[in-house]
Amino acid sequence: MRVLLISANREEINMRTWPLGTACVAASTRQAGHEVLLVDLMQADEPASAVKRAVAEFRPEVIGLSVRNVDDQTMTDTKFFLDEVKQIVNVCRSVSNAAIVLGGAGYSIFPHSLLEYLGADMGIQGEGETALPSLLERLEKRADLSGVPGLYLLGSGLVGTREYEKDLDRFPLPDPALLAGSVPKTADFWLPVQTRRGCPMNCSYCSTGTIEGCILRKRSPKLVVQWISEVARTGLRQFYFVDNTFNLPPSYAGTLCAELAAARLGIIWRCIIYPNRIDPKLAQLMAEAGCREVSLGFESGSELVLHGMHKRFKPQNVREASALLGRHGIRRMGFLMLGGPGETRETALESLAFADSLRLEAMKVTVGIRIYPYTALAQTAVADGLISADDDLLSPRFYMVPGLEDWLRETVAEWMAERPNWMS
Repeated sequence: MRVLLISANREEINMRTWPLGTACVAASTRQAGHEVLLVDLMQADEPASAVKRAVAEFRPEVIGLSVRNVDDQTMTDTKFFLDEVKQIVNVCRSVSNAAIVLGGAGYSIFPHSLLEYLGADMGIQGEGETALPSLLERLEKRADLSGVPGLYLLGSGLVGTREYEKDLDRFPLPDPALLAGSVPKTADFWLPVQTRRGCPMNCSYCSTGTIEGCILRKRSPKLVVQWISEVARTGLRQFYFVDNTFNLPPSYAGTLCAELAAARLGIIWRCIIYPNRIDPKLAQLMAEAGCREVSLGFESGSELVLHGMHKRFKPQNVREASALLGRHGIRRMGFLMLGGPGETRETALESLAFADSLRLEAMKVTVGIRIYPYTALAQTAVADGLISADDDLLSPRFYMVPGLEDWLRETVAEWMAERPNWMS
């Protein structure tokens, strides 16, 4: 079948993105014998025109639409992205009779309500590499669609149980030859790489478990490095490991770094660190392998608040990890999330002072925490009377301790005014 895959994301939240997930689904769909065209609307000057042109030239039988972000997760002047995505659905309807299938991380968080809101025909919650080829096979044969992993039908709900592929090496990575003409040629672009899926850390506010599951699954470090090597030969030199916890498990991270260092690819990369279980050996391996920047998502400097977030580290662990990475010349960007359960003026000031004491190269401070369904934070928000139990949370809702918001915003603004490397 002819399958048009559209990455609907047009927002740069913290950094410019490239639709790695959609590209991986495209690779699996091609491997299954289908003809695939991928359109990245991030690079389109006029999204509607780009979609109309692709439909006219490619004549798709199925249109897959990837939804990455629902909103910008900012409590003040929140940007809601779905109305723009709905316009793309309407454009597809106006020029094609092809079935429209939703997917992507944003869709996986809100599979039922987002399908209803956008008015597509169906959606896939979870890994599209397995589900989309299965769906296409059934559509070709006009067979029953029940049993397609994670499939939702408009008006019917979930008709196929979600599945999680244990062996990620079964999923092909995007063809490096195709990347050269589809990624931005700008100095600030870092090509995303994902080596692991799933997260067992169970942070109270995090949606990763809903998107990828709670069991950690890994690709072979050798295959990852082989793919990066092939990509590097096309001229790309900057990579971003988007794994939520690059350093976990430490043995896997160490093996991956050793493989990268041994390959001598001349690349640089950044990653996301869980600020615990990082030792001098791993920090050295990271630096030798080309790591130049890490995101330290410690979220709070208060042990009390960290405990409420279900974090498995203490402020001292963050301090040690930060100092260790800094000694190896690795830039550090920290993240604070203020206003969550248990936050007080005292704990907020404790967090700000703690973050300042780390002397990080960059610091992002967020006031208010986006509430996602199926999280402990959502349960707390219901118990505290901040949201109703039947709120699907598609319309952005945020946890903020009552009476603290104005003071927090004023205080954060005062701290940021004296620290040019801090941002909100």
